[in-house]
Amino acid sequence: MNNKVKWGILGTANIASWGTIPGMKQSASCELYAIAGRNLDKAEDYKKRFGFKKVYGVYDQLLNDPDVQAVYVPLPNSLHKDWVIRALKAGKNVLCEKPIGLSAEETREMFKVAEENDVLLMEAYAYLHSPYIKSLVHDVKKGVIGDADYIDTAFITQGYKEDIRLHRELGGGAMYDLGCYCTSMILSLVESEPECVKADAEFSFEGVDLMTAGLIKFKNGIRASFNVGMILGENTDSRFDRFYIHGSKGSIKSGVEYNQEGKVSYKIYTDVGVVERKISVPNNYSLEIEQFSRCILSDEKPYITPEFSIKNAELIDKVLKAIGY
Repeated sequence: MNNKVKWGILGTANIASWGTIPGMKQSASCELYAIAGRNLDKAEDYKKRFGFKKVYGVYDQLLNDPDVQAVYVPLPNSLHKDWVIRALKAGKNVLCEKPIGLSAEETREMFKVAEENDVLLMEAYAYLHSPYIKSLVHDVKKGVIGDADYIDTAFITQGYKEDIRLHRELGGGAMYDLGCYCTSMILSLVESEPECVKADAEFSFEGVDLMTAGLIKFKNGIRASFNVGMILGENTDSRFDRFYIHGSKGSIKSGVEYNQEGKVSYKIYTDVGVVERKISVPNNYSLEIEQFSRCILSDEKPYITPEFSIKNAELIDKVLKAIGY
């Protein structure tokens, strides 16, 4: 049995060049087979830099290649639905960047098409594959800090002079780009449905949210808050990440960046004292590719399930409605 999946990349987005493709190169189960880009020169550059075997100047040419087994979609948010569905109907397994859809309705439709065509579809939340996140979630669900009652997280990055995130027609804005991290993290910890969602935002001249703050109350009584924004200067390397969980017997605090790798840690505060969990984290993108490749090669199920992606999309819908996006 072939122990490698032949991957095709649909587009030459920045996240592919600095995140996912380097992760693919570290994955033993991944073959960098094809790259497609509307700018053929840029696609050729990716081929040379990363070692793809084939290059296409038209996305459909890659989808029509019978040797491509899996397709990674890092296109602008507004293009996800169209190209994901095209890839699924072409019989390709698909890993699509977050947020997979601009609404829960789009998200449900894409997973329905995947089921109808007997192929796999997974949303690309690389950070959720991290042993750091898995350890944190395990500690909370095991009751290390008792019953969790409040969660708070923030993900704030630089401002941009020009970027696809600034364009409403491309699905831009802080909530789509950053808020989906916060909502997915919160939902990883809370096994309940949202009862009340409140949020407010600062909007840009172009009509996208530059900063959004939200409050969520779940039916089981847990409350959560989050702050996301693109406000820290312009085109800098600045960012701010925060994570805090309060429970009946203690709390957990972390300032580790989303998608961090290397040696990271979080602290557990209880009456007994302070415990620091130190965890060695490999490249999250490599972990993501390895997991999805195993799903294709064997009977393993996608770690980011359709149910989770739809639930997260429904929560994002509620936030966007609250801010008037």
